[in-house]
Amino acid sequence: MNIKRWPIMLVCCVAMSLYGCDDRLAGGLKKGELAPRLQTKTLADVNGDFSRITTYRQPDARMYQYSLDKALALGKPIVLEFATPGHCTVCDGQLQIVKALLEKYQSEVLFLHMDQYENPEAFKAYRVEGDPWTFIIDNKGIVRFQRAGSMLYGELDQAIKNELISESAG
Repeated sequence: MNIKRWPIMLVCCVAMSLYGCDDRLAGGLKKGELAPRLQTKTLADVNGDFSRITTYRQPDARMYQYSLDKALALGKPIVLEFATPGHCTVCDGQLQIVKALLEKYQSEVLFLHMDQYENPEAFKAYRVEGDPWTFIIDNKGIVRFQRAGSMLYGELDQAIKNELISESAG
């Protein structure tokens, strides 16, 4: 291999891999789409056995108390987190952020976690490929925010605040 061409080939490989990531992350429901209503597993469905609903090492029961269809019927904003920490360390960190925000917004927003191993039909319905993915759904069941990949605490906090402001203004 010609040493002079090595930097050009490296740049091309990096560009192609980034394009592939962007292409993969282009899926998911879009803002303005109606959130699919489907029955998903709850903690009650698995007799309180967290290992049958999530691979998360520090689950919070509040994130598994509603099936997605029931949560949408309640008419509250929802933070819906698709993450499979059993094979994704980024997902584990993302769920820690979601749990911290659950403490802050638990009276105003429902928080649901979908694990690919236990709710694969939700991943398919929301067109999620890879994880984590975060959706914020308004009180009418419309997707108002979606993001593929991890988020910082402040980013997710601001997205939730924006939805709550939007709902109080509307």
